Amino acid sequence: MDAPAPDRSDRAHFGGVPLRMLVPNVVTLIALSAGVTAIRFAFEGAIDWAVMAIAAAAVLDGLDGRIARALKGTSRFGAELDSLADFVDFGVAPAIVLYVAGLSSLRGLGWLICLLFSIACALRLARFNVMSDDPSDPAWRKGFFVGMPAPAGAVVGLLPVYLTVLGEGGPGGLARGWLGLEAVYVLAIAILMASQVPHFSGKAIGRVPREYVAVALIGVVAALLSIAYFPLLALVALAAFYLGSIPFAIRRFRRLEAEQRRQRGSA
Repeated sequence: MDAPAPDRSDRAHFGGVPLRMLVPNVVTLIALSAGVTAIRFAFEGAIDWAVMAIAAAAVLDGLDGRIARALKGTSRFGAELDSLADFVDFGVAPAIVLYVAGLSSLRGLGWLICLLFSIACALRLARFNVMSDDPSDPAWRKGFFVGMPAPAGAVVGLLPVYLTVLGEGGPGGLARGWLGLEAVYVLAIAILMASQVPHFSGKAIGRVPREYVAVALIGVVAALLSIAYFPLLALVALAAFYLGSIPFAIRRFRRLEAEQRRQRGSA
């Protein structure tokens, strides 16, 4: 007896997937591979390579969404895959690197700090997934993130590791006081990720004005050369720059929020 032919809905469900929807997901999987490779490097004691892998994952994370929007290949599947990859890349991998690179000397306390970092990253990503679908937000809010983004949390949270590697200090040679400061710093970054403190959003950057194209190109080339020749110093500068931008983001956010309240009151 012949099997019944599948209906049209089944054929549509199992139909081919356009290439434009596969490309951003492949980039996300490459970023995920970089994050998992960072964990391997950490276990092997190659801390410098581990932080480079996490930095590469952060760069790829910034590209996959832009590629998806440029190719009109956004999908719910891609969004879920991106969120899961982000948790591994920026929640699990940095926590393990932090623990292996120094916080393991604090034993249970160091592991607790790493756990809190991972939990804060998970909460940040879950909140982003919920808030990203909220159509009631005013247009100016798109220029801000609520809480420190997960990629920034990973790159900035690893600042003590950059300084340790640059100082050629191994995990066993770190002073107890420095480890205490590192634990407090990592906990502060975790709190910033889980908090509602506003941060500037790089997604709000649009086209560069024509008169600033040359300056922008020089800046991009200088940044790439700095990362190529002095990667750890470039990451230290990037982390310091981002931390310095937080007060300005808070001030700008509050000013726009106050203007919105005044407009509502005068309406």
